Amino acid sequence: MEETIQQKKRLYSAVQPTNALTIGNYIGAIRNMVAMQDEYDCFFAVANMHAITVRQVPAQLRQKTLALVALYLACGLDPEKCTIYVQSHVPCHAELAWVLNTFTYVGEMERMTQFKDKSAKHADNINMGLMDYPVLMAADILLYKSDVVPVGIDQRQHLEITRDIAIRFNNIYSPTFVVPEGVYPKVGAKIGDLLDPSKKMSKSAENPAGTIFMDDDKDVIMRKFRRAVTDSDSEVRYDPENKPGVSNLLSIYTAFTGKSIEEAERQFAGVGYGDFKTAVGEAVAAKLIPVQAEQARLLAEKDYLNGILKAGAERAYKVASATLSKVYRKIGFYQL
Repeated sequence: MEETIQQKKRLYSAVQPTNALTIGNYIGAIRNMVAMQDEYDCFFAVANMHAITVRQVPAQLRQKTLALVALYLACGLDPEKCTIYVQSHVPCHAELAWVLNTFTYVGEMERMTQFKDKSAKHADNINMGLMDYPVLMAADILLYKSDVVPVGIDQRQHLEITRDIAIRFNNIYSPTFVVPEGVYPKVGAKIGDLLDPSKKMSKSAENPAGTIFMDDDKDVIMRKFRRAVTDSDSEVRYDPENKPGVSNLLSIYTAFTGKSIEEAERQFAGVGYGDFKTAVGEAVAAKLIPVQAEQARLLAEKDYLNGILKAGAERAYKVASATLSKVYRKIGFYQL
């Protein structure tokens, strides 16, 4: 199996175990991870080190870490096909991040859009980790010689700085890092808030009524979709500029049904917005309810989940430590 895996291109992706994940996280990240595990040699992390840039309740962070692993599996990730692990179980992430800090400029970090946004949201805790987040993300990706990284629109800037850091290091010390390419989902790359589609659907939104969480029950899902904004027109048509609410709902519907935008437009031709929103809600609920049941079943099997994480951490460490050792050698660290 290892030999077969090595012939594949390598893919890296990580999700933070903070708050409940949204269907935006599912569409933009987890769904693509499941689709790509057969094609690539995949490393999928629970990014708990990134999570602490915002204050967390320790017991909740531990619980959410395991819940995310169970969600990964419930959504279809197979530990026989991919490497699933917790970021903090592989110390190389923090070690490489420190080295990469010396190849990253303060001005680059200050220009990061997400740093500006999060600083505004957490004005009482603008810590260095918040600013340094993209460097740790670069370390995550570069440790595994990742060829491709699936990213949503909001993470493009972070992938670009990862590429810049890798190229900068390679130019100084000779080729060391693989310069990763981004893979961008064509539909649903950015799922909007149901009440304000100009904003990304966020797990930390001020009004949760515009966000569908992965653990919402069917009644809640249907209620939120019924309240979703549309427009004064009555035509179900994909037109993000003039019909952002309807277009957002179409993106969600196609992501959860596998239909194309054109097929969905034909299906809902002449259908009122009320029935359209109900159909979108039903499609989302039909996917989420079985996932929730499987996640709950897996969470009751803690030893099984720990076994997967132990095996994942061992394989991740084997690959990451080889990269780190090479970096240490290149920069002149004396090694035993």
